[in-house]
Amino acid sequence: MLYDRYSRLLFGVCLRYAGDRAEAEDILQESFLKIYFSLEDYSGTGSFTGWLRKIAVNTAITHYHRNLKHKHYIEIEEYVSSETGVNSFEEDLFTSDELFKVLNELPPGYRMVFNLYAVEGYKHKEISEMLGIDINTSKSQYSRAKAAIREKLEKLGKLKKKYIAGDNDKNE
Repeated sequence: MLYDRYSRLLFGVCLRYAGDRAEAEDILQESFLKIYFSLEDYSGTGSFTGWLRKIAVNTAITHYHRNLKHKHYIEIEEYVSSETGVNSFEEDLFTSDELFKVLNELPPGYRMVFNLYAVEGYKHKEISEMLGIDINTSKSQYSRAKAAIREKLEKLGKLKKKYIAGDNDKNE
């Protein structure tokens, strides 16, 4: 019953941190094992769903650390900002699949920091402690993630506008 009720929610959490669906499924399975073996540890205070989400996030972080030797991230000394101005995506409508694809294309370190900061609401100090990285590395990876997301959404928006403009020409 627990799995049936919460698996979709927790799978969504896992997808945000994983590189692909298979990796998310692995994280979800590991999360549920931790949940099952620590159910008696839930004190009853606070949100049960929040407790489950925290286990899934922590499991994703553990998974990330375990596989870090296969991944890369850039230290703050190597960081050069690519942001050139403020762009707005108000006119662009992106589907959830398109947004998920853009986030999933981020390097693992960027995706992890972006999710922890922007989605889960952790502070950079907490993220640096959780991931075992310098606080400035957390900040630079978040900044680079935003820049990469902005760039990918700009390209996607231009492609969509080009496609829509092409369709309108055919209808005239």
